[in-house]
Amino acid sequence: MTRYLIIAVALLLPLLIHYATASSIVSIWNRSETFAHGYIIVPISLWLAWERRATLVQMTASPFWPGFVLLALCGFGWLLADLGDVQIVKQYAFAAMLPLTALAVLGRRISRVLAFSLLFLLFAVPFGEVFIDPLINITANFTIDLLRATGIPVLREGNNFSIPSGNWSVVEACSGLRYLIASVTLGTLYAHLTYRSRWRQALFILLAIIVPIVANTGRAYMIVMMGHLSGMTMAVGVDHLIYGWVFFGIVMFVLFWIGTFWREDRQPAKSAPRVLPPQGPPASTAKLAAAALAVAVCIGAFPLYAAWLEHNAVNPAAPQLSAPQAAWQVTAPFAEWTPGFAKPAAQFQAFYANGGQAAGLSLLYYRGQRLGTRLISSTNHLVTAKSSWRSHATAVRTETVGARVLGLREEVLSDRRGKVLFWHWYRIDGKDTRSDYIGKAYQVAQKALHGSDDGAAIIVYARFDEDPEHARATLRAFLAANLAPVEAALDQTRRR
Repeated sequence: MTRYLIIAVALLLPLLIHYATASSIVSIWNRSETFAHGYIIVPISLWLAWERRATLVQMTASPFWPGFVLLALCGFGWLLADLGDVQIVKQYAFAAMLPLTALAVLGRRISRVLAFSLLFLLFAVPFGEVFIDPLINITANFTIDLLRATGIPVLREGNNFSIPSGNWSVVEACSGLRYLIASVTLGTLYAHLTYRSRWRQALFILLAIIVPIVANTGRAYMIVMMGHLSGMTMAVGVDHLIYGWVFFGIVMFVLFWIGTFWREDRQPAKSAPRVLPPQGPPASTAKLAAAALAVAVCIGAFPLYAAWLEHNAVNPAAPQLSAPQAAWQVTAPFAEWTPGFAKPAAQFQAFYANGGQAAGLSLLYYRGQRLGTRLISSTNHLVTAKSSWRSHATAVRTETVGARVLGLREEVLSDRRGKVLFWHWYRIDGKDTRSDYIGKAYQVAQKALHGSDDGAAIIVYARFDEDPEHARATLRAFLAANLAPVEAALDQTRRR
């Protein structure tokens, strides 16, 4: 009984030590319907393990010591993610600790039997928001192509389009991310339960990825056509989502039904449980206790170190962001725009003119970043869904400003007065980047070396009528004259 108690405690250690990370996963399940499926992942994993009990009773735990190296590497990954405040990596590192703990404590033989049920736990991590924008683009492109192929004229601006019967927008709810996540999760489980050969399992999982993307395109086209043919009385309200789920449910049912024609029973009926060859003597209680202690050290040392860094960090004062000594003249605002970023610790916004050119500047400075106040986050956008501004196009660009080459993101927005071209990028620890991933790496290095998480978003923008190149020329001229004082103001704030 003592042996089983030690094993149970060892397997629960990741949850006990990283309870805060586990809670962050559950909180996302609670607030997002997209990831509510996470509640059924653990019960399914436990059921899958229970199904292998006839094999497991013939086996004994034998710690696999190289597994502790993998566990320590996973703990180190969690630490790096904590320093960079990358929630998704922390969550995956925690989820990976669960199967790795089983591997280290129970040994390779038991872990091999439980491999799928353990790895299935990774589906509990709420991941997928990074695919929203690509999925929106795919849905918009194919829906518009299908409408035009049907003979319906379409006027498109970004992900917004107009047809003779009305206006439509392809937004986050139209991306099909919920369908894709549900399909991949169920498809992976179905492939494991239905097929034995790896190639059939891989092929079905591939279909579970492709089919919902294609189906979502058909769903979007069907909804637009229903609205068009009904004079915009059908599929334009709550029934928009209802029709979508009904259509998707039918498609998934057909997919799984077709999959049954190639099913392979995992075990012939009425066959006795497979008798395993004998293994060495079971690990002693002392050896299992040592393994449990090693688990505690491998995954517990890094949260302790992170807490020590937090405790010994200098309590930063609120940043004082001074106005840059701009070479252009301050002028009246030409746009009523507020960035849809998390609330910064300090910010600055002004409009400048030089001759016939006018540019806007917005600086968002972050310090003491926490959930909801992060510089780099998937929820940070130039405009929010409730804003009156509309997004038309996004791109990444490399611009030459004076003697410098600057990587940035470009986005075209519009309000009732016309279109505005935006350029924006991050400045962290005196370095510039347009990449979220490189920016997070800069944050990790800065926090590890200097104990600081300061960072800023630089946003410049200009109006244009038809040709965005006019706005680009204005922004190039503005940055050539003013980028140095802008960076000097940000670096001075950081040094304070």
